[in-house]
Amino acid sequence: MERPNLIVLHYTAMATAERACARLCDPAHEVSAHYLISKAGHIQQLVPEDRRAWHAGAGRWGDVMDVNSHSIGVELDNDGQGAFAEPLMGTLMQLLPQIMQRHDIPPERVIGHSDVAPARKGDPGALFDWARLADAGLAIAADFAQARRVSQVSATRFYTDLATIGYDPTAPRGAQLDAFRLRHNRDATGAETADDATVARDLAHRFPVDRTLR
Repeated sequence: MERPNLIVLHYTAMATAERACARLCDPAHEVSAHYLISKAGHIQQLVPEDRRAWHAGAGRWGDVMDVNSHSIGVELDNDGQGAFAEPLMGTLMQLLPQIMQRHDIPPERVIGHSDVAPARKGDPGALFDWARLADAGLAIAADFAQARRVSQVSATRFYTDLATIGYDPTAPRGAQLDAFRLRHNRDATGAETADDATVARDLAHRFPVDRTLR
C-alpha cells in the first residue's frame, strides 16, 4: 500500500450490512474495504489503513492509475434505492476528518466510486448528500454562483476541464458526463449544457487534480 492520497466512497448495494460484511470478508469474492458503516451508524474496520483493500477495481483519478494502492475505501450500508440513513451519515462525518488528518488528504480528494470508474460504477449514487460533506469541508461541491462568474467558458473544453479535475480522459465521454453530473449537476439531462461547462471550468480552476501525488 502506497501512502493514501484518496478516499473513495461506495454503497454496498446489499440488503444488510451483515451480508455486505460477509461478502467483503470472503476472499473468494476478491472485494474488500477499509471501513464499513451500517445504517445504524456502527463502524467496522475490515482492513488496516496501511494495507491495500480491493474496493475500487480498475479506475483512475488524475495520474493515479492504481486506485486501490493509493486510497482508503469506505463502504456505506445502502442499496442505492433510498436515502442514506442519518446515523450512517453522522458516523461518516466523524470518520472522514480523522482519515483526512492522518494522511493529509484534502477535501477535493474525497470522491465517489463513480468518479474513479465512470464507465463501470454509479455509487454512491444520486441520493448521496455530497453537499452536506462539502458544507463541513469534507468534500467539494459545485458553486453555481461562482461558476457563472468564470470568464471564457467554452463547451469545447468541457472534457479538458473534467480531466483537469481528475476524471479519466480515456473513459467514454458519456460516462464521464454522467459521473460528473452525479456530483455536480444532477438535474441536467442530455448532452453537456452550459451549466455543465461553467461548473467544470470553475472546479478545474479551483481544484485541479494534483498530478505530483502518487
